[in-house]
Amino acid sequence: MDRHIPFDGLHNFRDLGGYPTADGRRIRPGRLYRADSLGKLREGTRDWDRFLSLGIRTVVDLRHPWEAEGRGRVPSHPSFTYHNLSIEHRPYDQAALAPDIDPGPYLAERYMEVAEDGVTEIRRALELVARSAESDTPLVFHCASGKDRTGQLAALILTLAGVPEPTVVEDFTLTELAAPALLADWKARNEGREPTWLGFGRAPASAMRLFLSALNARYGSTEEYVTRALGLNANTLRETLHTTLLEPRPTA
Repeated sequence: MDRHIPFDGLHNFRDLGGYPTADGRRIRPGRLYRADSLGKLREGTRDWDRFLSLGIRTVVDLRHPWEAEGRGRVPSHPSFTYHNLSIEHRPYDQAALAPDIDPGPYLAERYMEVAEDGVTEIRRALELVARSAESDTPLVFHCASGKDRTGQLAALILTLAGVPEPTVVEDFTLTELAAPALLADWKARNEGREPTWLGFGRAPASAMRLFLSALNARYGSTEEYVTRALGLNANTLRETLHTTLLEPRPTA
């Protein structure tokens, strides 16, 4: 199912609302969004008006500061606060990788690096998500293409909210629908060149499955990772998300 919200210049903007949880509830629509770089937004455009119409109050930019400075960040606006939390501490150039590298295992290894390097920033991002949910205001988080860093944070949030792993993996793979447009953007920025890595822009299910498996093998569960590595109370965070981010249980 294509969950993308149409924009002219953004290709991977999605509402995480509607995903079912294991207990039969759903994430509330219009409260949590994931996206590719919001630095592509321009004031006075149709995209900008569409973005503001969503009522977003918190923007979390997961890119490196040099990415935000060099490629632009979301324009400032009094309706929302902006937070730059670079969860990736060891940058790598995906486009320049060798063509025969298997994207699933390779990306899963990078995601584990991020999970262990970026604990301070990931903790802060989860705190902002919880605060936004408690205040009943929409939040969006993004990186460059809305795939790797964004996908990793989305997986943590969805898992804590009670969304089953197969659905978490499916959400990750939806970037595949945006991959042709993301590749076209990259080629336009690079004088029409083709990336050498055949896996560039891809979001195979194996990458997220292997990452979640590795996280569980090392920590026991996502909740234990949140508690032991991030220093957050996973039970409190999970209860906050269940109470505020999920739709109420249906009444008889």
